[in-house]
Amino acid sequence: MAISPGRGRRAITASPEGRGLGDLQIEIYHGSRDSLRPLFELAEDSAAELDAYIDVGRVLVATSDGEIIGHLQLTGTGDPRQAEIKNMAVRENRRGQGIGRRLIQAAIDLAAAESVTTILVATAAADIGNLRFYQRQGFRMRSVERDAFTPATGYPPGLLIDGIELRDRVWLDRVVLARGHAVLC
Repeated sequence: MAISPGRGRRAITASPEGRGLGDLQIEIYHGSRDSLRPLFELAEDSAAELDAYIDVGRVLVATSDGEIIGHLQLTGTGDPRQAEIKNMAVRENRRGQGIGRRLIQAAIDLAAAESVTTILVATAAADIGNLRFYQRQGFRMRSVERDAFTPATGYPPGLLIDGIELRDRVWLDRVVLARGHAVLC
């Protein structure tokens, strides 16, 4: 995967090694975030929370045959050495094809180019699939935030993920490699 300039925006090209990926492209999105809201909603169950951050940071989009099929939102944390994956989703009918992995790699490449040393991500402790995915991408457990998903923060009571009640948030992190060498955090 390489970052290269393209028509006034940064394009990140990916070779089509996965099944059904055709002309997969990953690029920084400059349009209205409202048009991406259905994708954001795949990863966020609280409309209030989503409203608070949808316009923050940068969004990478994965496109195939001219259609947006996934996105990743990368935001700052207040520490210039860190970035956070705030929201990420791939259309349900395109999951399992390596698109999420490519979005993560594009975010890591972008972060490395900007001297970021650590990428953070948070997900529900109940979401076993997300925990597995992020760990397979090199993220490690950092901390648990108990009772993060409550009606006070816009999450409906009794929401189940994989048969587990949505309550706690797990934070994970990954060291960003710079020029092929590990950056010490």
